[in-house]
Amino acid sequence: MSRAVTRELAEWIASVKPQDIPPDVAHQAKRALLDYLGAALAGSTTRISRGVRDYLYEADGGSTATVVGSDRKLGPLGAALANGAAAHGLEIDDGYTKGSVHPGTVCFPAVLAAAEAHAARVDQVIAACAVAIEVTCRLSGATHPATWRQGFHNTGVNGVFGAAAGVANLLGLDAERTLWALGIAASSASGLFEFLGTGAEVKRVHPGKAARDGILAAELAARGVTGPATAMEGRNGYFRAYAAGEVDIDHLLNDLGRRWETMRIYVKPYPCCRHLHGPIDAVLALRSQQPIDLDAVRSIRVETYTVASHHNHRNVRDFLDAQMSIPYATAVALADGVVGLAQFSAAHRSRPDLRRLVEMVEVVAAPDCDAGYPKQGRPARVTLEMAGGARLSHRIAYPLGEPENQLSDRDLERKFHNVCGPVVGEEACARIIETVWNLSDMDELYSAVSFPPDNLRPAMD
Repeated sequence: MSRAVTRELAEWIASVKPQDIPPDVAHQAKRALLDYLGAALAGSTTRISRGVRDYLYEADGGSTATVVGSDRKLGPLGAALANGAAAHGLEIDDGYTKGSVHPGTVCFPAVLAAAEAHAARVDQVIAACAVAIEVTCRLSGATHPATWRQGFHNTGVNGVFGAAAGVANLLGLDAERTLWALGIAASSASGLFEFLGTGAEVKRVHPGKAARDGILAAELAARGVTGPATAMEGRNGYFRAYAAGEVDIDHLLNDLGRRWETMRIYVKPYPCCRHLHGPIDAVLALRSQQPIDLDAVRSIRVETYTVASHHNHRNVRDFLDAQMSIPYATAVALADGVVGLAQFSAAHRSRPDLRRLVEMVEVVAAPDCDAGYPKQGRPARVTLEMAGGARLSHRIAYPLGEPENQLSDRDLERKFHNVCGPVVGEEACARIIETVWNLSDMDELYSAVSFPPDNLRPAMD
């Protein structure tokens, strides 16, 4: 490869100043921040989040960085790990379709923890977060679905570069040390997709680990630890090792600072894997068009793109299994007409009527859906065959929350209240929302998301 990819990216990261962030990008960063805080605060109440946090309180020993949903601080590395795991704990975090990645759940834990430790200003934090998200989106979009075909979870393997980039920018590292930070991050890229259909909760930890390792990469580089200058494009670099050499360099590098992929992140309206949202929206559309007699349904066919079609397991033994299953999500949307956290509870998963519908669902990869993903949305078609032979069908190109079908700021606020209201109460929700939109003091934000864990109500049973 003739281009010095890693160096070009490092030079851009190091060059970005707070005044370089366009107003619409800064606002998008605040939208993503609010969505992240909602995910992290609600997610902090899960068993997995508590386990991660409890261990870190024993092992970390630091006290400089806020843990969302706690009144105890950790060191930056521990806080980033805890907050990243919490934000991914309920599958309600943001994403970027072209890269099949969750940028906010890695980038915010890293940048905010480092910012608190270094007493960074609001404008510095917004700029660093924008840089972190941009790098995560561009790198994942340049290498997906090749990385997925290699068995990697993009949030973990791409997110660490974004986290390192954001913290390097926050610390004001020059281009050479930023290059080292990216090189160190490359050796920390990790996260396997083997969790799918197994119920393995390690998936929740992937963003936190990437956030932690991104901070570590930047802080080590700041202290003179070197990383390879060709960490991405080299013979034994990231592109070859993780993406089998399939990479869109133009997507990664062209128009940096002029075209912001950060503007294309999505917000999830439903608490489950994004690959499930197209089928959910298609079913909800069918329900809105006419009454559906569930007893008359004879088969349910879901056509989608190949990557999503692997989420076809019907055995939903636990919460994560259900959140990753197209058959379950399709069935529950059809039966309930609403898809919230309650629909993934143990009580719901054991319902006989849902089990009957789940077994009817056939998930197949369709050529027209593959032609659209990931550059033209997340296409999905649901077809119901009814008693008597009638067929009801609806196709979705852009699920709700995509840039082409965007949730407004008010919609985002409603999502925050819906997710966090049961956890901390409406007054606390309103305070956090106001703090984010009018962010002028970082300490005010850290204070707004700190709560004694025993005072929080679980986001779900």
